[in-house]
Amino acid sequence: MQIDKNTLQKYDVAGPRYTSYPTAPQWTHDVNADAYISALKAFGLNDKTLSLYIHIPFCEQLCYFCACNKVIRARDEKVGDEFLRYLFKELEMVASHLQKRKLIRQLHWGGGTPTYLSEAQIEKLFTRIQSLFDIDPKEEIAIEIDPRTVTQNKLKTLRHLGFNRISMGVQDFDEKVQDDINRIQPFEQVSQVHQWCRELGFDSVNYDLIYGLPYQTKDTFKKTVDLVIRLHPDRIALYSFAYVPWLSKPQNKFNLNAIALQDEKLDIFIQSRENLLKHGYQAIAMDHFALTTDAMAQAFNEGKLHRNFMGYTLKPADEFIGVGPSAIGFIEKTYVQNVKVLPEYYEIISQGHLPVERGKRLTQDDQLRQWVINHLMCQFQIDKQLFFDSFGYEFEDYFLEEGKHIHDCIEDGLITETSRYILVTDLGKIFIRNVCMGFDHYLRQKNGHQRFSRTI
Repeated sequence: MQIDKNTLQKYDVAGPRYTSYPTAPQWTHDVNADAYISALKAFGLNDKTLSLYIHIPFCEQLCYFCACNKVIRARDEKVGDEFLRYLFKELEMVASHLQKRKLIRQLHWGGGTPTYLSEAQIEKLFTRIQSLFDIDPKEEIAIEIDPRTVTQNKLKTLRHLGFNRISMGVQDFDEKVQDDINRIQPFEQVSQVHQWCRELGFDSVNYDLIYGLPYQTKDTFKKTVDLVIRLHPDRIALYSFAYVPWLSKPQNKFNLNAIALQDEKLDIFIQSRENLLKHGYQAIAMDHFALTTDAMAQAFNEGKLHRNFMGYTLKPADEFIGVGPSAIGFIEKTYVQNVKVLPEYYEIISQGHLPVERGKRLTQDDQLRQWVINHLMCQFQIDKQLFFDSFGYEFEDYFLEEGKHIHDCIEDGLITETSRYILVTDLGKIFIRNVCMGFDHYLRQKNGHQRFSRTI
């Protein structure tokens, strides 16, 4: 795919990744613990099912590229024990406000590094969740692992408990890149963990890769992708490096001259995309790839893919609850996020309160725009008739102000339009965040308080 440099310069701007709409900068303290409790109680009165996310913030070592909420601690059983005491209290408070046992149809442990916890602590946490909720063993039970620190016995414990999907950070196999981002992780180490996962029978093994890291080139990253293809994971998330030093101070360590320019970075992505497609992977929405036998590919092909703070997901459940520091939920049309700082998280829970920091209740306009952005991000199309059936508005009438943006996207070859559909082109899939930005009411306000990574 050849991309004109003028198009690249036009669309390489700062913009949201749209893991939510409205995006996090629009959330306020108006959504507090009381508002969350009201949403939980309302959820408890219906038969909707649950997706539960557990955020375990600990890592043994700092990766300089990472902007996730994490706490660096040397491995210590006492650290995990203390954390679990407070996490259990939050889980119990959430369950008590629901006032009934809910069915979990998707369970995901993220971080940080969830496998920082010992085998005994992992079993203890899983058992506590089982005591409060009903976990459907046939649905997705996933965990993020660090191949540098996970053991074969720990993987056996996870599989015995019922975990069926493993996600591991790989990022890049090049030694120079690994040294610069402070994540030394040889291919042989990842290969061994991958082999253990296959032997234990996990349904899906997934890799995260990042393009645009310091000292990456087309040639070096092609070697990484070739090695990944050799291991044949079920899914690959190919993320663009988010250079956000105002959020992640360690990124200030990077040599800016070593980070690929916009056109080279895009070349790295396109080359990697073509390589994966050539070797049996299907492109899934913006930045995911999956074997055609994988459930994510099937969900994408059936129009059932969803997007949230874990990236692209199958979304088998109706509502989404997050527990742990910085965890995010979306319940009864309300986003809720916990406090991020661990001591503050502990202090609030010790006082018997839910550790809510902020959130956003969706207005009707928010819901309509969320629907449009989700459909663009996940299905690469908008069905205008389905929009009318869902909300009772003609698409062209409601988005009259967005008419120029739609026209410009058509002129630039990002989308095509028929009487019923807006369809994203192959070029538009590369710039899908930019297409979505035109439907973002809050982004148009330009209030000066929003900072995002660049779209390329």
